[in-house]
Amino acid sequence: MVSRVRVWLNRTYAENVFFMEQLRRNPSDRAVDIHATHGDPDSPVLAAADTAELEPEGLSPAGYVEYALDQCVRRGIDVFVPRLHQEAIVAHRAEFEAAGTALLAPTAEAVAVFHDKATAYQAVQSIGIPVPPWRRVTNEDELLNAVEELEADGHKACFKPAAGAGGVGFRVITRAPFSMAHLNGFPGPYVPLDLVVRAVHEAEEPVDWLVMPRLAEPEVSVDCLTGPDNRIRMAVARTKNGRRRGFTLDKRWVEPATRLAEGFGLHYLSNIQFRMFGEDPVLLDVNTRPAGGLHQLSLCGVNAPWAAVQLALGEDPGQVVPPFLGTDYAVVSGPRPLRSLSLPEQRAEELEQAPVLPAVPVAPVEVGTAQALPL
Repeated sequence: MVSRVRVWLNRTYAENVFFMEQLRRNPSDRAVDIHATHGDPDSPVLAAADTAELEPEGLSPAGYVEYALDQCVRRGIDVFVPRLHQEAIVAHRAEFEAAGTALLAPTAEAVAVFHDKATAYQAVQSIGIPVPPWRRVTNEDELLNAVEELEADGHKACFKPAAGAGGVGFRVITRAPFSMAHLNGFPGPYVPLDLVVRAVHEAEEPVDWLVMPRLAEPEVSVDCLTGPDNRIRMAVARTKNGRRRGFTLDKRWVEPATRLAEGFGLHYLSNIQFRMFGEDPVLLDVNTRPAGGLHQLSLCGVNAPWAAVQLALGEDPGQVVPPFLGTDYAVVSGPRPLRSLSLPEQRAEELEQAPVLPAVPVAPVEVGTAQALPL
């Protein structure tokens, strides 16, 4: 009898409810139990899991590693998919293996390289993969010089944190003065240069930003699955151009992503993003974790989460090739149930004091992950 697999996802993105569903719908029909932990009691991943706990707040990276090891032992975790404190966790891989838990995460060296975007750009340039021009800035003078250099070359400048994920902190520089144009409609990424310079000047600590040209679409994310033997098992690109999404196996994207994944030890699931600089694709970012949109590969017949778990368990899934690429599609979302978990005392008091809003009836719907666009 094939044993049940116990998988743990720590504090992760809400979209990973689809990652969990794909594990349960694995083609071998092997039973999978999923444990989830999060700092937010209303995270949908907690409701989607078989067992769930709130994570303790305020732990140092070292303290979190101890907490994680305890979870793995107490819960009998076979495969741990870490997002929070990934760098600290993978540095203790041997201890998790001794506890009987495989880490579905890259090598410690790979996580360290790609944690910092400037370090990452320097590293990939060394193997001949093109990156956009960029400047690292820490103060208003460096910021102004970087923006002026880019604008002199005819580019629109933008900036983002040197370390960060999910587009947090990304802004596009504009020379237009602050006006009603910035207040009408929905908030956008554009910020006037004079306001940014003033904010950096008045900041209590230096910033740590990369200033670079605003890159053009399409944005192409290559989802990679790489074995601990540094051999790629899957590389499928997802294209994004406005609302329109699609899939491609074009070598312009897949070949450099494969070189990165195999050359830097990006074991298991990683996501490598490109955009256009003029007529040429350049590297945008490297995520050493499963992408939030990884589940979209199910639209071309691929169950990447399960193939990754197989690899982590020492069961090679072989080459994972999409049986078809399908039509273009748009991403939609739907409601998700929440789980009742005990709250920290302070948070419970805050919720009790909050005003009670009238309930709004919601008709039950079947939640979809993506829907084909009419063409």
